[in-house]
Amino acid sequence: MDIVESLSKLWASTGIANFIQPVDPNITNGFEQFLHQFGSPIMILVCLFLLWLGIKKQFEPLLLVPIAFGGLLSNIPVADIAGPHGFLGIIYEAGIHQGLFPLIIFMGVGAMTDFGPLIANPKTALLGGAAQFGIFGALLLALCVFGFTLPQSAAIGIIGGADGPTSIYVTSKLAPELLGAIAVAAYSYMALVPVIQPPIMKLLTTEEERKIQMSQLRNVTKREKIVFPIVVLGLCIIFLPDACPLIGALTFGNLCKECGVVERLSDTMQNALINIVTIFLGLSVGSKLSSDQFLTLQTLFILVLGITAFALATAGGVIFAKIMNLFSKNKINPLIGSAGVSAVPMAARVSNKVGLEANDQNYLLMHAMGPNVAGVIGSAVAAGILLALC
Repeated sequence: MDIVESLSKLWASTGIANFIQPVDPNITNGFEQFLHQFGSPIMILVCLFLLWLGIKKQFEPLLLVPIAFGGLLSNIPVADIAGPHGFLGIIYEAGIHQGLFPLIIFMGVGAMTDFGPLIANPKTALLGGAAQFGIFGALLLALCVFGFTLPQSAAIGIIGGADGPTSIYVTSKLAPELLGAIAVAAYSYMALVPVIQPPIMKLLTTEEERKIQMSQLRNVTKREKIVFPIVVLGLCIIFLPDACPLIGALTFGNLCKECGVVERLSDTMQNALINIVTIFLGLSVGSKLSSDQFLTLQTLFILVLGITAFALATAGGVIFAKIMNLFSKNKINPLIGSAGVSAVPMAARVSNKVGLEANDQNYLLMHAMGPNVAGVIGSAVAAGILLALC
């Protein structure tokens, strides 16, 4: 009898015996009952698909691969790897719940970012601001149409900023229960920028507008590049302290890059530090891809709202560029408005590519980098506004 009991306990501790959950009598909906019983196998297949996207299709592989693998670990039965005392749970609590990992990544982003194109043509900052319309448009849709709460709607809206760390930071503060779906949506749509943006850009512009050539940007001095992050942080301190954690991390990293006296620190932020944190960030975000949190109707709504936010952000930047041309002698190519989303430098490359299709002498990359890096600041500012409101 002891042997039978021991074998029974051994069987009960295996993954095979626990992959399929028993029927829950409290669940009356047949589809929900199916998800309850077969949630873990389904999510493992979803995570394998995400791994395929990251490895085979190279969709944001640096984050999608660890996120997908973290999702695999979180759906292993019995092990409770994503629980409060599990490996992923401990990492999540230290780095995501406390907001540490996104801030460190922002330091690295700052150290890798050249704000020269924005300084050379400051009015492109308006395009970075206009692209944040996607955030607030999606927020209103989530709140008024889909019935999400205000904090949840704010977390969903931030997907429109096209900034993964900002999305994770805001969601961890306002709606941690939605973190898995929002993180996957944010990074998946960032990877799909070359697919999502061009049709919208072409729909909202004429052939003549896409052919507009812009004059070469002026040279920006080292002094300007050093002063810029200090001024940006100062303005943030005065007007929006809630955004200072993100803006402060971004400007510190950028100052270390531009001042030229702490190359070792700048190099560490750009390489070793951001790589280490990216690993832990991806795994801990993946810990929220458990079946009970991800396989819900809310997740479908989030995916729909996420791509809507991206579309609105792209349209907002392009349309505002066209409006600016009504009052400007030196016309700007409206295509660079789409780079106002902060998917650096992918969105700028897309603007350049679409411009070259219309005019093979139309090189817009450096011009598009202005609104592109302005979008990084704009999404952080938008995040501060949402945190202050909620």
